[in-house]
Amino acid sequence: MPTDAPLDPLPDAPAPPAHRDHPVQGLLLDVDGPIASPVTRTVPPGIITDLLLLAAAGWPVVFNTGRSDHFIRTQVMEPMLAVGIPTGVTFHAVCEKGGTWFSFTSDGAGEVFVDQELALPTSFADDIRDLVEEKYSHLMFFDETKLAMVSVEQSLDATNPDYLEGQAHFDQDVFDVMHSHDMGARRLERDDPDSSGEIGYRIDPTIISTDIESVRVGKDLGAERALTLVAPLMELPHTWRTVGDSRTDYAMADYLHGQGFDVAHVDVRPADGVPDTPYEVITESPLIHEEAGAAFLARCVAALSWGAGQTEDELLL
Repeated sequence: MPTDAPLDPLPDAPAPPAHRDHPVQGLLLDVDGPIASPVTRTVPPGIITDLLLLAAAGWPVVFNTGRSDHFIRTQVMEPMLAVGIPTGVTFHAVCEKGGTWFSFTSDGAGEVFVDQELALPTSFADDIRDLVEEKYSHLMFFDETKLAMVSVEQSLDATNPDYLEGQAHFDQDVFDVMHSHDMGARRLERDDPDSSGEIGYRIDPTIISTDIESVRVGKDLGAERALTLVAPLMELPHTWRTVGDSRTDYAMADYLHGQGFDVAHVDVRPADGVPDTPYEVITESPLIHEEAGAAFLARCVAALSWGAGQTEDELLL
């Protein structure tokens, strides 16, 4: 069951290790797109197998997602348990863009922590649920599994063009609901402050969903939480690979680069535009989404067998 986070849920993130020849690479993975298909919302078996192989080789694997802990448990953890998580391996999941988090092993899922300071008001969530039921149930559903943010998602029987057209109207209606709660919000280039002139929330549209969240959550917060989860169990690797399918996912690599880690970002949907970055950006063109994610992970697994005795620089992926 979920639990409130401790009063200080996020201590200072650990520093990178002093020795920079650590042979292990860390993986920080968005889920929708790179790991789970945005069409079927499931994870291909090959990706499950490769993640297990990499974790068994000592690579820390952390999922950094806007998805709920329920989604990770059912779509990622349970397939891994069915294959077999090796004894001693721990996976971590930072969910709802840093609002919730948990770890899992061969024994299953541990306690789910919720940062209540980031959670949206229940009354607001109730109004959004009513809005979906009254006007948009043919296109989307209200995600009942979220514990900190409020989210809606494209129904599997709706076409994506129809959903995206309806999403624009839905997001406008969300602004109206937020105004009724005196909640200042931002969506892309639009700012709508509360009565005190503040903006505390974000309306974040994706290709299959809209997340309504605290402006304090994000993939950078998720990356910070990821380090605090990995550090007690192992020496933090100096080299990390972040994997995502949207421009906001670059915040993972931005954060790690700013903390002094050697990082490259794998963009599985580069058609959105690849920004200028101080670190390498990897693509798997012409593959996109989970096919690109699978190709990258397969190359990582291949490096385990041919990389014995080579330096980290020679093994960069």
